[in-house]
Amino acid sequence: MTIQKQKDRVHLEQKLPTMPWYIQQYMEYKLPDLSPSTLLEYIRDYEIFLGWLITEGISEGPLMKDVTLLQLESLRMEHITAYRIYLTTYKEQKNSRITISRKLSSMRSLFHYLSQIAEDENLYPLLKRNVMAKIEIKRVHKPKDSAAKLKGKLLEEDELEAFIHYIREGYAADVASNKQALYAHQLNAARDAAIASLILNSGLRVSEVVNLNIDDVDMNHKLIYVYRKGHNDETFKTPVYYRERAKDHLEVYLQLRSTRYHAPKREKALFLAIKNGEQEGNRMTKRAMQQMVLKYAKRFGKPALTIHKLRHSFATDYYLQNDIYKTKEQLGHASTETTEIYAHLTDKTMSEAIDR
Repeated sequence: MTIQKQKDRVHLEQKLPTMPWYIQQYMEYKLPDLSPSTLLEYIRDYEIFLGWLITEGISEGPLMKDVTLLQLESLRMEHITAYRIYLTTYKEQKNSRITISRKLSSMRSLFHYLSQIAEDENLYPLLKRNVMAKIEIKRVHKPKDSAAKLKGKLLEEDELEAFIHYIREGYAADVASNKQALYAHQLNAARDAAIASLILNSGLRVSEVVNLNIDDVDMNHKLIYVYRKGHNDETFKTPVYYRERAKDHLEVYLQLRSTRYHAPKREKALFLAIKNGEQEGNRMTKRAMQQMVLKYAKRFGKPALTIHKLRHSFATDYYLQNDIYKTKEQLGHASTETTEIYAHLTDKTMSEAIDR
């Protein structure tokens, strides 16, 4: 189990007692199929919904666990419409259409379980009337739209190697007058280049990179073993290939990992960082990796480039040389529908190729 999943499982166990008994039962039903991280997102969605029911006086409360099945059965379409409006306004920064769709989907899933799967002692459904069955949730996350948002924000062709080279050497010239920034770069340049190179040459997610241990790296066969998103088997790590060009950067970093980051023998994490005030290196966090890429991207002239867009950059480049199914497997997508983004991103290149 990844570090984040362990944290999410603890958090999930803390939140469950605050939920009504039927939601706790639903979580037990879904636990074999979904990761603790996904279930925690469900719980957060239900907290918002139950809190709204109490605030609106639909449930007498005062606690979320006091919301009854009868109160859910009594909900009308006007209540769900009011809740959808609430989701667009309850935050200063409005929820996107995608976020609202996901929150409604988690509710539909719960109501479906209560009305179609769960039974009481008399073998009748726990929920006799399911208002969420009337709600149509339109698909708002289309590959073509996603591709349009990414165009111009990714690394293309020669830029992939150029960005890694900039991390290794170019950045130092740009911050030569800043002693603190220059010292930090001298300390971390090899590590940062190895992280960027690994993602740009394998398409790994940042969460997968964060959770890597030294033992997960097979230098001889150019393989990385990772817990893939959506795979709930916590005993199996998926082998993912990386390109030859990432191997050199990994080797350079691994040669200095122990000495430069004062890594204790108990620390198995591949990528380390030394926090202020500490003497030994610890596993680098997701946020630290994200901030690291943003720092280099801004100086490189690609301010919109994020660590996740490094993955998109690899995928676009990889798709040009392979089919959609190989790209899907390399990226660990559950469906080719997600991989279709890269077909739209390469439309221009495809057009030029057919003209030639």
